[in-house]
Amino acid sequence: MPRLLLGLALAALTVSAVNAQTPPTMAPGGDPVIARIDGQPIHRSELQATMRNLPPQAQGMPMETLYPMLLERIIDLRLIGSAARSAKLDDDPAVKKKIAEATDRALQEAYLTRQVEAKVNEAALREKYKAYAASVPGQEEVSARHILLKTEAEAKAVVVELKKGVDFAELAKRRSIDPAASSGGDLGYFTKDQMVPEFSQAAFSLKKGEITEAPVKTSFGWHVIRVEDKRTSGPPSFEEVREELSEGMSREVIQDMLKDLRGKSKVERFNLDGTPRTQ
Repeated sequence: MPRLLLGLALAALTVSAVNAQTPPTMAPGGDPVIARIDGQPIHRSELQATMRNLPPQAQGMPMETLYPMLLERIIDLRLIGSAARSAKLDDDPAVKKKIAEATDRALQEAYLTRQVEAKVNEAALREKYKAYAASVPGQEEVSARHILLKTEAEAKAVVVELKKGVDFAELAKRRSIDPAASSGGDLGYFTKDQMVPEFSQAAFSLKKGEITEAPVKTSFGWHVIRVEDKRTSGPPSFEEVREELSEGMSREVIQDMLKDLRGKSKVERFNLDGTPRTQ
């Protein structure tokens, strides 16, 4: 950011003159002319495109700060480009090569983008989701509360209290050393792989409403567990996996496109020294 601001500041020697400009005239289509150089216009869209290429932290700066500095930067670059053309640098072989490479990159990006956008749309994503959802098996989930204690003796004493009818949630709030104590030991729904094996084995072996007869030992301490509910969960929602599906479909589109392009072309490969490959 400091280097960016320094570069912008060096280009903003005439900020006061820019701020004193009269309101910009409007170009066709609502793209205002924000400056002219020898009669050639600079439109607001060019400034906006420049802003989109700034680092995220710079894009967050107030427009009042960025506008004058970016405008002067665009003016400077336009003047340099004009001077380069006047010097016939666009005929220089090295410059031509760079221009061709930049053109190729822009074409490649545009082609890939359009190929993906044509096939990875809302309808296609939802069709992909249907197949995905059908392939994802339901998972058993348990909703449970627990009371975590430091010693086995403390845990056994809690089991005795519970058998006498003491409310589990209230006892968890008073006795548990787990952060979930404030919510009565409520852990919500979880699958087997979301808990340590000893805890999961005990919780999933209980029926709804049952409490562990003997405390369960894990690396966290001693647990007394009560199962509140059991259910079989469905697949993640469309919105939850939308990004993942989009990325996967985009990769498939590009792979298929490249396979097709390679199939239509004759590709020859050589060794680093230019000699033919034997294989």
